[in-house]
Amino acid sequence: MDDITISIIVALVGGIAGFVVAKILEKKKASKVLSRAHKEAQKVVKDAKSEGESIKKDKILQAKEKFLELKAEHEKVIVAKDKKMAEAEKRTRDKESQVSNELSKNKKLSNELEAKSKDYDFRLDFLEKRQSEVDKLHKSKIEQLEVISGLSAEEAKAQLVESLKGEAKSDAMTFIQNTMEEAKLTAQQEAKKVIVNTIQRIGTEEAIDNCVSVFNLESDDVKGRIIGREGRNIRALESATGVEIIVDDTPEAIILSCFDSVRREVARLSLHRLVTDGRIHPARIEEVVKKTRKQIEEEIIEVGKRTVIDLGIHGLHPELIKAVGRMKYRSSYGQNLLQHSREVAKLCSVMAAELGVNSKLAKRAGLLHDIGKVPETDIETPHAILGMEWAEKYGEKPEVSNAIGAHHDEIEMKTLLAPIVQVCDAISGARPGARRQVLDSYIQRLKDLEEIAFAFTGVKKAYAIQAGRELRVIVESEKVSDDKASELSFEISQKIQTDMTYPGQVKITVIRETRAVNIAK
Repeated sequence: MDDITISIIVALVGGIAGFVVAKILEKKKASKVLSRAHKEAQKVVKDAKSEGESIKKDKILQAKEKFLELKAEHEKVIVAKDKKMAEAEKRTRDKESQVSNELSKNKKLSNELEAKSKDYDFRLDFLEKRQSEVDKLHKSKIEQLEVISGLSAEEAKAQLVESLKGEAKSDAMTFIQNTMEEAKLTAQQEAKKVIVNTIQRIGTEEAIDNCVSVFNLESDDVKGRIIGREGRNIRALESATGVEIIVDDTPEAIILSCFDSVRREVARLSLHRLVTDGRIHPARIEEVVKKTRKQIEEEIIEVGKRTVIDLGIHGLHPELIKAVGRMKYRSSYGQNLLQHSREVAKLCSVMAAELGVNSKLAKRAGLLHDIGKVPETDIETPHAILGMEWAEKYGEKPEVSNAIGAHHDEIEMKTLLAPIVQVCDAISGARPGARRQVLDSYIQRLKDLEEIAFAFTGVKKAYAIQAGRELRVIVESEKVSDDKASELSFEISQKIQTDMTYPGQVKITVIRETRAVNIAK
C-alpha cells in the first residue's frame, strides 16, 4: 500500500472512531436525560396521585354532607306527612263518633216521630168526626136562617159583596184623593215655586210671524216696472226667489207670499235694491237675487254668532252656529224660532240654577233643542231626533244631545237636563200670545172635553170654560149624591188625562145643588 492509501485508511478509521465515540456519548447523554425524565415523571405522577387523593377525600366529604342534608329534609317531610296523617286519622275518628251520636239521636227522633204520628192520626180522626158534626150543625143553622130571612145563601152573599164593594170603592176614592192632596201640598208647591220664579225672572216679547210680507212702494207707477213687459220681470223674480209676488189694487204695496222666511227676505231685499237702483230687467234681477242670497247667508252666520255671544255660550261648532242663525227665518205655530230658542235657553238656565243643575249646559241644550227644525233640505226624521244627531255629530256632550232628543219624548230621558228642557219648551210655547192655534182644533178640543163629561151617568150639563182650562159639570141631584160627586170629579179627570192631549192643566168642577120649589096661591 502506498502512503496515500494508508492515510486514507487512517483518516477513515479515525472518522469512524470519532463517529462511534460521538454516538456513545450521545447514547450516554440520552440515557441520562431519560433517567431524569423518568424521575420527573414519577414525581409528577406521585404528586398527581397525592393531589387526586386529597380531591377525592374532599368530594367524599361534600357528598356525605349533601347526603346528610337531604336525609334531614326527607325526615322533615316524613315527619310532616306523619303529622298530617295523624290529624286526618283524628278527624276521621271524631267524625265517626259524631256520626254514631247522630245515628243514636236520629233513632230517638224516629221513635218520637212515630209516636207523634200515631197521636196525629188519632187526633185527625177525632177532628174529622167533629168537623162532620159541625158541618151538619152549620147546614141546619143556614137552613133556619134562609127560612127566617126569605133569602138563599147565595143571594145573601151577593148582597153582602155588593155592599162591601161600594164601601171599599168609596174608601179607596177617599184615600186616593187624600193621598193626592197630601202629595200636591208638597210636590206642587215646590214645582210651582220653581216654575213661577223662573217665569218671573224671564221677560220676553211676543214673537208672532206670518207667511206674507208687505213691500211698500213710493208710488203705484213702480208696480208696472216691477211687472215688466208681458210680465217678464215678475216671472223672473218669482223664478229666482221662489216667492209668489201678488200685485193687486192695494195702494202703494206689493205682497210677498212664501212659507220660507229666508226666501221671503231675499225677495224683499232684492225688490228694495231693484226699485232703488231703477234698473229692472231679468238679467239684473238674477244678479241682484244672487248677491242678496249671499248677503242673507252671511247675515245668518252673523246672527248665530251674535246670539251665542249674547247668551254666553262658548265652543259651539260653526255648523251649529249657522243652524242657530237660520232660526231667525223660521217659525213654529207662528212663534219665531230664534226668539223661542233664546227664551227657552234663558228659562233652562234659571230653572237649572234653582234645581242645582249645571246652568251652562242647560242653557246650551235650551238654545239647541229645536235646531232640527231648520234643515236646508226636506228630511222626514223628527226634528228632535235630527237635532240630537246634529249635536252628536258636531261634538256636543251626551247630556246636551239626550236633552235635545228627549224634549218631545222621542227617546228616554237619561239626565235631569232633559225634563228641564221639556218643561221650559212647554212654558215658552204655552205663554199667552206666543203661538197661534188653529181654530178648528181648538173648538174640537172643547167639544171633546164636554163629550167626556156627558159619557158619565147623572151628568146634566157640561161647559168647557177659560179656553179649555176648566170643565164645569152640573149633575142631577136625584142621581148623584155628594160622595158620588167627588168620585165623579176624580173619574172625569182620570178619563181626560188618559184620552186627551192638551197644554197645561184642566180643572174639573162638579156642581150638585138641591132646589125646593113651592108656589103660594
